[in-house]
Amino acid sequence: MIRFLINRAAMAVPTLFLVSVAVFLMMRAIPGDPASAMLGDLATPEMVARLKSSMGLDRSLPVQYVVWIGDILSGDFGRSISTGDEVLPLMLERFRLSAVIVLLAVGIATLFAVPLGMLAAWRQGTLWDFGAVAFSTFFLSLPSFWLGLMILLTFGLNLGWLPVLGTVAMSTGTPLIVAVAMPVLTLFLIEMGALVRMTRASTIDVLRQEYITHARAKGLSEPVVMFRHAFPNAFAPTWTLIGLILGTLLGGIAVVETVFTIPGLGRLLVQGIYARDYPVVQGCILLISAIYVLVNLVVDMFYPLFDPKVAR
Repeated sequence: MIRFLINRAAMAVPTLFLVSVAVFLMMRAIPGDPASAMLGDLATPEMVARLKSSMGLDRSLPVQYVVWIGDILSGDFGRSISTGDEVLPLMLERFRLSAVIVLLAVGIATLFAVPLGMLAAWRQGTLWDFGAVAFSTFFLSLPSFWLGLMILLTFGLNLGWLPVLGTVAMSTGTPLIVAVAMPVLTLFLIEMGALVRMTRASTIDVLRQEYITHARAKGLSEPVVMFRHAFPNAFAPTWTLIGLILGTLLGGIAVVETVFTIPGLGRLLVQGIYARDYPVVQGCILLISAIYVLVNLVVDMFYPLFDPKVAR
């Protein structure tokens, strides 16, 4: 078990290194440069050349990477070109809001999806099963931006129950849970569909195993068979999917945050791309990638609790 955890943690180091190289090269491949963006259209070539030299952009790519990764490891992500703010505190402030939305959405979706998926598997072929599959397929097939707009029109504009603009709501002292309710509801409905289908499929597979037949033959009640014998093995694939969803949502939450004007990490990334703010874009992508790797590392470390065979 300890060897498995050490090996899995060691694999995260080269993964993060490759991610940092990819992010660095990707930003250097984008047309234009930060010096021209900072000085504007009226800058002369001499002014751009002097600024590029002061920023170290006239050096070779390997030297630039070593300097950049050295600054990152020391906690210096640079300053935003458009606002002049330090990038690291700016990202952490926005990340807290995105993390609240993602964790609430995935946590609530898990609480509803796992029992619903197990119920659908237990009652396979019945109306319960048909309803669960239809419900999950419907919301899984909807684009997040369209579902977000429908929720905004319904609960924000027509019913007036929730604030339409998250940025304005938070600046006026509205409780955080109210300000983020609609983006959480949007992500909850979409991700719940995937979790229901995964839980249903894995539970059906487990219920066909011989040890489940043996447990029933011993006279154990169905709740005992389902929760004591079927649930641990059936939940293992769902646990893996939860980790993937957490990492993916942090990178893909930009659409939902833009629809509801939530000042989170995804919206900061979009604003940085529009402003060609390279330090912000570079920092956001690197932070999201690092969190994705970290989340999956944590998921892998807890996976042996549900399936001890993977640690052997």
